[in-house]
Amino acid sequence: MKTVRIKIDVLRPDAKPTGRVDHRQLDATTESDVAIQLAADEAEAMQDAAKFARRVRRRLGFSQAEFANRIDVSLQTIRNWEQGKRCPTGAAKALLKVLDKAPEAALAVLH
Repeated sequence: MKTVRIKIDVLRPDAKPTGRVDHRQLDATTESDVAIQLAADEAEAMQDAAKFARRVRRRLGFSQAEFANRIDVSLQTIRNWEQGKRCPTGAAKALLKVLDKAPEAALAVLH
C-alpha cells in the first residue's frame, strides 16, 4: 500500500484535497450493499483465523487430536476453528499467538 503525505492549511479549510472518492458510487450504495460487504468481510476474517489455527498446529507437528490434548480444548473446538465455523477468541487467540511466536516456551509451560 502506498502512503501519501499531504499538508493541510488549517487557515483555508476549503483547500483540503478531495481524495479519490467516487461520490456517485458512494451515494448509490444501499444499506443492503453494506450488509453484504460486511458479511463477506466477516467470512474472510473467519477463514483467516482458520488458516492461522491450522498453520500453528501444523508447524508444531501435531494432529488435531494431539493439539487439542496439548492445549486442553476439545477436538471439536479445534475442528471448528480450522473449518472456519468458530473463531478462537480471548485466551485461546492469545495462546495461538504465543504458540506461533515461541512454541517451545509455550509448550513447556502447558505440560
